[in-house]
Amino acid sequence: MARAASSGGALAHLRVLDLSRVLAGPWASQLLADLGAEVIKVERPGVGDDTRSWGPPWMADGEGQPTREAAYFLCTNRNKLSLTVDITRPEGQAIVRQLARDADVLIENFKLGGLAAYGLDYPSLRVLNPQLVYCSITGFGQTGPYAARAGYDFLIQGMGGLMSVTGTPDGEPGAGPQKVGVALTDILTGLYAGNAILAALAHRDRDGLRSGEGQHIDLALLDVQIACLANQTMNYLVSGMAPKRMGNAHPNIVPYQDFPTADGDMILAIGNDGQFARFCTVAGHPEWLMDERFASNAARVRNRQQLIPLLRQCTVLRSTAEWIAALEEAAVPCGPINDLADVFADPQVQARAMRFDLPHASGGRAPQVANPINLSATPVDYRKAPPALGEDTDAVLRALAYSEARIAALRQAGVV
Repeated sequence: MARAASSGGALAHLRVLDLSRVLAGPWASQLLADLGAEVIKVERPGVGDDTRSWGPPWMADGEGQPTREAAYFLCTNRNKLSLTVDITRPEGQAIVRQLARDADVLIENFKLGGLAAYGLDYPSLRVLNPQLVYCSITGFGQTGPYAARAGYDFLIQGMGGLMSVTGTPDGEPGAGPQKVGVALTDILTGLYAGNAILAALAHRDRDGLRSGEGQHIDLALLDVQIACLANQTMNYLVSGMAPKRMGNAHPNIVPYQDFPTADGDMILAIGNDGQFARFCTVAGHPEWLMDERFASNAARVRNRQQLIPLLRQCTVLRSTAEWIAALEEAAVPCGPINDLADVFADPQVQARAMRFDLPHASGGRAPQVANPINLSATPVDYRKAPPALGEDTDAVLRALAYSEARIAALRQAGVV
């Protein structure tokens, strides 16, 4: 199959076959697509990725009317071609195999063994294409007693410990475990998948383009969640004591949390003793610097129950804007707590062009959030809005040398 015209991106020489749905896999493939790879998204005819129906809200068409394109789908599927194929049918399996023969990467998130019945598992496709990097994303991995279970972000946040350290502390109003406000485990898994895929490609091509063998990548949401608990995990392993929920407070740094102001709230993120000294000066409480309970971060951590009420009594005396202006002048890390309207109105966010639109097949424009990677020589390229379902089916099949009559027959039979 001939490659699409090069985007000029860092990964423009790569073709990715994306059999994944929802978030973790599509996040990885969108990352590769933004960096220039050609990504062919394989979807179920008539239905597509589950997230196409996860609305409202829905994107508007060229006349301002809602389409059936959910905002959720738009967040993770730009720069991709949409090919509808029924992989339960032999003819559909044949199409995927043809694409896999010339692909560099395949990403899938079927349950353990789910693609083996169709001959689309790694051992089967490796015979056709030994250079293929095949990335499997599951809830619990390819091994272990939970391997056959389905995994979902919310479930994994609970099982993997994240919810045990997220939420209001016991004994306070609203106490209880809390999930993060986005499907963070899925996102992190997608980012790990992107790194793993690039590592496998570097290994394959270390002696020249497509010179070596591909490999199978086994990524589990649970593994990723545990790995990303970072200092909280290490706090437990070093001390033997499981961390508790602390709300917005930090287990190792004080003061590092939210504080009330005269008209709302702000965040103080004081990371060292020098910053704390400057805060005390701005706050008009130099005596705190002389108090041995607060003189060092270790002392403040031990005595947070005494210090935090004193800080709260102080911070309510000025507005958020007044505090931020004074503390920024003194180089004390602080900031507001923005909602998303505030975020996209922020001059820094606007200067970094973090929001843009892409023309969509519906006639409307798909709002997008920019990729945060900035490469000087091979910048991210926004070539295509998230596709309508099956938008590129005919083009992909023509590139595989399917005739118009054969494509029409496959469509009539419900294969594509």
